[in-house]
Amino acid sequence: MENLKKIYERFKALDKKKRSYLIAVLAVIFVMSWAFISAGVITCNFNRAQLKGNEDEQKVDAVGIIITETKDGQKYFEIYGETGHYSNDHSIATLNNVIGNFYKENKVAMSFQSSKGTYDEKTGVITLYDNTFIVLEDGTSLNTDKLIWSGSDKETVAEGHVLIKKNKEMTATAEKGVISAGYEKFKIIGKTQTKLYSKEKA
Repeated sequence: MENLKKIYERFKALDKKKRSYLIAVLAVIFVMSWAFISAGVITCNFNRAQLKGNEDEQKVDAVGIIITETKDGQKYFEIYGETGHYSNDHSIATLNNVIGNFYKENKVAMSFQSSKGTYDEKTGVITLYDNTFIVLEDGTSLNTDKLIWSGSDKETVAEGHVLIKKNKEMTATAEKGVISAGYEKFKIIGKTQTKLYSKEKA
C-alpha cells in the first residue's frame, strides 16, 4: 500500500507533459499485453479445432471459403461456401450454402448453387448435394439431387430427380443427366419424360 502511495506521489510530482507521456506508454503496454493474451486464446482454440476427430486427422472449421482453379492463366472454376471445414488427411473441403461458376475459355459457361458441396483436392472433383440448381450459358437450367464435375474436359453428371428447362421451349425429367465437356449439349438417361412447347406466333 505504501509503495502505491509513493508511486502516486511521484506521478503527481511530474509536470503535465510527462504525465501525458507516461499515460500513453502505459496504454500501449496494456494494449500489447491484451493482444498477446488474445492471440494465445485464439491459438489454443485453433489447436483444439485441429485435434478434433481421429488422431491423424486435422480438421479446421471456417467461415467464407473460396476455392478456385487456374492453369496457365485460364480459370476452370470458382466455388464459394458460406461455411465449411477442410480435412488435410483426405484433402477434401466440405462447404455449406455453395455458389460458384465453371468456366470455358475464361468465360462463365455454367453457374450453380447448392445446399452442400465437396471439393477433392487429389482428384479435382467437385460434388454438389441437395437442392442443386445450375444454369448454362444458353439459359438452360437444371435441378438435381447431386451434380458431379470431374474436370473441364470431362462430362458433368447429374443424378436424382433431374429436371431440365430450356427457356420456354422444353422441359424434361430424368433419373440422370449428362452435360457435355463444353457445356453445350446434354442427354437424359433412365426413366425420362420430355415436353416440347411451340412458340406462339404474334
